[in-house]
Amino acid sequence: MTGISIDRMKVGDAAEFAKTVSETDVYLYAGISGDFNPAHLNQAYAEKTFFKGRIAHGMLSAGFISALLGTRLPGPGTIYLRQELNFLAPVRMGDTITARVEVTELIPEKNRARLKTTCRNQDGTVVLDGEAVVMPPKAPKS
Repeated sequence: MTGISIDRMKVGDAAEFAKTVSETDVYLYAGISGDFNPAHLNQAYAEKTFFKGRIAHGMLSAGFISALLGTRLPGPGTIYLRQELNFLAPVRMGDTITARVEVTELIPEKNRARLKTTCRNQDGTVVLDGEAVVMPPKAPKS
């Protein structure tokens, strides 16, 4: 399976992926990444922080963008080159996060695409935004 090559993409193309963040997701991410910050794992500690409770790792939400780029737009075969991220609001266990990518620029001579990236929670609050640059897969040879 191959994703969408640059000659088949257009500015405005978009894709979304939604997932409810669970307690298990946060613990698994901590184990995989090694990020055992108590703001994510220790309720007593987290209650004393700015957020007044535990929050999910910001990079967990950013991973949803990676999932979109690698599976939907442009999809399989895409090389992720760059990502700018702005973390704007906390994500808590039980939040449903919808990641979205939208093509904003195509650079065919370099086989590059620039995409606006966002994650929103179930209330529509933008929790993360930024911009990605990817190298879409090459068109299959016929």
